[in-house]
Amino acid sequence: MHVPDGFIDAPVSVATGAIAAVAVAVSLRGARRELGEGGGAVGSGASGASSGSVGSAGSVGSVGSVGSVGERTAPLAGLVAAFIFAVQMLNFPVAAGTSGHLLGGALAAILVGPYTGVLCVSVVLLMQGVLFADGGLTALGVNITDMAVVTTVVAYAVFRGLLKLTPRRRRSVTVASFVAALVSVPAAAVAFTAIYALGGTAHVSLGKVFTAMVGVHLLIGIGEAAITALTVGAVVAVRPDLVYGARGLTRTLEIRTATVGAPATPGLAAPATAEAAPGRADAAPGAAPAAPAERDAASPPARSGAEKGTASAPEGGAVAARAEDGHDRAEAGTASAVAAGEAGAPATGAGAGAGAARPGAAAGEAPGADAAAPVAAVHTARRSTRRVWAVGVAAALLCAGVVSFYASASPDGLEKVAQDNGIDKKAEDHAAKDSPLADYGVKDITDARLSGGLAGVIGVGATLAVGSGLFVVVRRRSGKKAEAAAATAAPAAATASATPRAHDSETG
Repeated sequence: MHVPDGFIDAPVSVATGAIAAVAVAVSLRGARRELGEGGGAVGSGASGASSGSVGSAGSVGSVGSVGSVGERTAPLAGLVAAFIFAVQMLNFPVAAGTSGHLLGGALAAILVGPYTGVLCVSVVLLMQGVLFADGGLTALGVNITDMAVVTTVVAYAVFRGLLKLTPRRRRSVTVASFVAALVSVPAAAVAFTAIYALGGTAHVSLGKVFTAMVGVHLLIGIGEAAITALTVGAVVAVRPDLVYGARGLTRTLEIRTATVGAPATPGLAAPATAEAAPGRADAAPGAAPAAPAERDAASPPARSGAEKGTASAPEGGAVAARAEDGHDRAEAGTASAVAAGEAGAPATGAGAGAGAARPGAAAGEAPGADAAAPVAAVHTARRSTRRVWAVGVAAALLCAGVVSFYASASPDGLEKVAQDNGIDKKAEDHAAKDSPLADYGVKDITDARLSGGLAGVIGVGATLAVGSGLFVVVRRRSGKKAEAAAATAAPAAATASATPRAHDSETG
C-alpha cells in the first residue's frame, strides 16, 4: 500500500506530513515510557526486601517479571522493524493478478507497544523510500499516516478491547492479534480513500475507489492476520515476557513463605522445622518437646521474617511463580520455585552467614533477607534475549535474502486498484529511482536471485541498525529521566522515613 509520488496533491501531502511528524513526536515520548517500564522495579524490589515490609513482596514480584524489560525491549524493537521490512518483501497472491504484503502495524503494536510500533513502521517506510524507491518521498507523510499510525492505533485498540472480553490466556493473545491485524488492513484502505478524496490528483469516482480498495484489502487482511498471529503466538509460547500486549495477563510473583527453625544451641545437630507439640502425630518417636524458651527463641524470628514478606537464603526460602490460569505456569521472567524451605531445610550457607554478620540486623528479620530475594529476582528478570534476537535476525535474513525470490510478482492491492481505475494517471517517477538498491535489486548484478537476495539482506541490516540505534537512544533518555526523578525523590523519602524513627525512639 505504498503511495507513490503524484497520487496526492501538494497541500494534502504537506498536511499529512505534519500529521505524521506530530504522530512521530508523540510516539517518541510514548516510547520512552514503553521502553522504560520496569526500569525502577529493581530498586524498589531491593529496598522493599531490605525493609521487610509486606509491600516488598509485591516489589520483588515486579522485579521478577517486569524489571529491566525496557533494556530488553529496546534492541528487540529494532529487530521487529527489521522483521517487518523483511516480511513486507514477501508478496502473497490474494486474487487474480493481485498480491498483498504485510503492513506490520498490528504486529509491531502487540510485540513492543503502540507508540514504539508507530516508530518501527515509520523506520521501515523511511528505509524503503530512501534506499529502495518504494513509496514516494513527497508521499512519506501519507504513508506514515496511513500505514504506521492508522494500522497501529486501530489494531491495538481492537486488540485491547478483545482481551477484556476473552479469558486471560495465551490463546486469547493470539486470537486477539489475528482479529486486530485483520481489521487494521481495511482500516488503512479506508484511510487512504479519505486522503484521496481530499487530495487525489486524478478524477475518479470515490465510490469505485472505496469499493476496490476495501474489497481487495479485506483479502490482504487475512494474510496479514495469519502472519501476525503466527509470529505473536510463537513469541508468546517461548518468551511471553517479551510481548508487550501479553504483560497484563499473568501475575508477576506470588511470594510463599515457610517457617524455618534455627538451632537453639550451637551443639544442636538437627534444627526443628516446626513447633513440636507434645502428642503431635508428625513428631519423631521419642523426640522430646522443645523447651518453651528454646522454641520461643527459635520460631518467632523466622516467622516474623516470613510475615514481613522477605525471602531467606536460597536453601531456606520458598518463592513460586504462578500464572492467572492453570495452563500458564512459571512464566518467563519470574523467580523459580525453591522448595527447600517447605521441606524443612535449615537456613544455612552464605546467605545465613551474611545475614548474621550484617551489622545492625533488626530483631526478627530473616537471615539474608536483604539480598536473597532481590538478587534472585533480578537474575531471573535479566534472562538473556540473545537467543530470541539471533533467531529473529536469522528469520528476517532468510525471508529477505532467500524466500523473497519466490514472492508473487503481481502488483499489490493499491497498485492494482490504481491501474484498474486510473488513479495513477499523474504518478511521478521516484526521486531515488537511480538508487543502487532501487526496486529491491543491487545495481549491476545481473543474476536476479543474487541481486534481490543481497538487496534484501542489506535492507534488513540497515533497518536493524537504524531501528536499534533509535530505540536504544530513546531507552537511555528514559533511563536518565528515571534516575533524575529517583535522585530528586530520595531526600524526601529519607526524611519521611527518618521522622517516624525519631518519634519512636522518643516515645520508647
